Amino acid sequence: MRIRRFRTALTQWRQRAEAGMSTAEYAVGTIAACAFAALLLTVIRSGAVEGLVSTVITTALSVSL
Repeated sequence: MRIRRFRTALTQWRQRAEAGMSTAEYAVGTIAACAFAALLLTVIRSGAVEGLVSTVITTALSVSL
């Protein structure tokens, strides 16, 4: 009887211990996504990329059909 209670308690403890793991993984993933977005925004705002995008848009608008 004691062994059964111990196993039940141990199983419940393990389930509670792993319940927060997915939350921590989501938090790390969210932070990584935000860092990547900040890096991408910095690259897009740089002069070289802005000039490239401007050139592509100007070329696309100047094409005659």
